[in-house]
Amino acid sequence: MTLELTPVALTDAAIDKVRELLDDEGDTALALRLEAMPAGCSGYKYEMYFDADVTETDSVIDAGSFKVLIDESSVGHVTGATIDFKVDGLQGSGFAIDNPNATGHSCTCGKRD
Repeated sequence: MTLELTPVALTDAAIDKVRELLDDEGDTALALRLEAMPAGCSGYKYEMYFDADVTETDSVIDAGSFKVLIDESSVGHVTGATIDFKVDGLQGSGFAIDNPNATGHSCTCGKRD
């Protein structure tokens, strides 16, 4: 199941993992911050971290037991995205962002961020 939020959605696995990590932090003032940052020719990379500082230009999304913060410059890049947490055996585990706004990789340098 996926919790549809505006402008992003979180899967149950992502919500459970964020709750677990926030519980480990022990600070109820923390929220999950999502940022889209330019990454050269590969488009954007995503940063997710806990933050207690909410600015007046942040989009604040209520995910139930925690909030998701998205800065003003990132909102347009992540709208419609889904955040998931995947456990992938040999590849390890981690958060994955499925973003329908992401464009194809057009660089020929062979490197991707």
